[in-house]
Amino acid sequence: MDIDLQTLLFEFIGGLGIFLLGIKFMGEGLQKSAGDRLKDILDKFTSNPFLGVLAGIIVTVLIQSSSGTTVLTVGLVNAGFMTFRQAIGVIMGANIGTTVTAFIIGLDIGEYSLPIMAVGSFLLFFFKNQKVNAVGQAVFGFGSLFFGLGLMSSGMAPLQSLETFHELTVKMSDSPVLGVVVGTVFTLIVQSSSATIGILQGLFSEGAIELKAAIPVLFGDNIGTTITAVLAAIGTSVAAKRAAFTHVIFNLVGAVIFLIFLGLFTTYITFLQGQFNLNPEMTIAFAHGNFNIFNTIIQFPFIGALAWLVTKLVPGEDTVIEFNPKHLDPLLIQQSSALALNQAKAEIVRMGEYAHQGLEETNLYLTTQNQKHAEMGMQIEGALNNLDRKITDYLVHISSGTMSELESNQHTALMDSVRDIERIGDHFENIIELIDYKISNKVTVTEEAKEDLNDMFDLTLSTVKQAIKSLENSDREAALAVIQKEDQIDKMERVYRKKHIIRMNEGQCSGSAGIVFVDIISNLERIGDHAVNIIEEVLEK
Repeated sequence: MDIDLQTLLFEFIGGLGIFLLGIKFMGEGLQKSAGDRLKDILDKFTSNPFLGVLAGIIVTVLIQSSSGTTVLTVGLVNAGFMTFRQAIGVIMGANIGTTVTAFIIGLDIGEYSLPIMAVGSFLLFFFKNQKVNAVGQAVFGFGSLFFGLGLMSSGMAPLQSLETFHELTVKMSDSPVLGVVVGTVFTLIVQSSSATIGILQGLFSEGAIELKAAIPVLFGDNIGTTITAVLAAIGTSVAAKRAAFTHVIFNLVGAVIFLIFLGLFTTYITFLQGQFNLNPEMTIAFAHGNFNIFNTIIQFPFIGALAWLVTKLVPGEDTVIEFNPKHLDPLLIQQSSALALNQAKAEIVRMGEYAHQGLEETNLYLTTQNQKHAEMGMQIEGALNNLDRKITDYLVHISSGTMSELESNQHTALMDSVRDIERIGDHFENIIELIDYKISNKVTVTEEAKEDLNDMFDLTLSTVKQAIKSLENSDREAALAVIQKEDQIDKMERVYRKKHIIRMNEGQCSGSAGIVFVDIISNLERIGDHAVNIIEEVLEK
């Protein structure tokens, strides 16, 4: 039998493209329908590993990608929203959640793919409501998934009569490790285990591959999908790298365990196929689902051991920025507003220390131009924003109860302090963006300008640090010192601005350098203003 290679290749590549687009559209549509609650789900439901597994399943079902969930998890660990140990449960859950795509493919509704796509298009183009558009996108993606799968299947159908392909599948049946390698490599190329499992379902339904050869390929697909998280972890914190590496170890260990018991697992899947009269696609879906569920059940009791192993394999001290508050106990609000206010103050002091650290990282970025300082600074700025919301909510709850006049005054001052500290974060974020502009546009400043910036940074850092200490200890002397330093910052800003204008007029530096310099010292001057605002309550006392 002659095979039209061009038709085979075009139908397969085109079908794969439409299939991947379908998964992306369906995931994005579901994500938009769910709103921006995915991070909230991961943040709130990871207090213990079992809840972490459930959160991983839910989020992966919503975005239709275990890699997507793992990348999101790596980002949350890197940002300090989640600990490395919490992430392990989510990663296990993500592997179970991703099997839903295979079960969807197992539904025999390929012949309805075009009308489903038409319904999705209708919802996308004839409605202005964003929620309806999101549903339309998900429906269109759902139809595209089946349409692409149909094209791939018809493209792959002639392969069963191809002698070379037949020999390869026989080799994979005899050598399961080869099947694992094939599955891993193909998923590394395509960057989607759902796509490669979809192809496997198509090959199995066309009779081009036996179950004994297909199952090891399926194990390889699960290993290959971990590369996305590994790539996402490049340049992140040690904890985020560990989270990504856990995904690799988890799937690798699972593949080894199931390869040892391959004969038993194949017999079990064959039994399920006969017992429930499963079609070929659903048979592969059940194999995929059972592999991930059993793998999670087997490895779940060893989360501690897995964390220990990965910590040994990815060594290093990690600087974790805790996004969530440590001192805000909601039970204290009912018991004593005075105690609750003290807890809020302790959290604000912690927030202030982060603001000082973020400003230090910004200064280091200016002097070294090392990107890791910019990333740390932006991470701290994100923590400040989150703490601002959480502390403000806590203070609002306190105000709903009864407070004495003294407590009421303290409450107002703390509300103002939170806002001022958050604004310090905004200003050093502005400076980081200015340094980014300076580096990317190769803007050079004179040595004199560099010295001026360093002097002003040192004074501003000292002022912020003293303001936070004054707030923490209600230290009046420190507060007066902050006012004196802030006066110096104001004078510095005026003097340095004039000096820089002279340098520009003399042609020592460019207009771009002038903009960067003046904007940086302006932001530092504003930080000084916020430092004074923080100590106002101490002076009033």
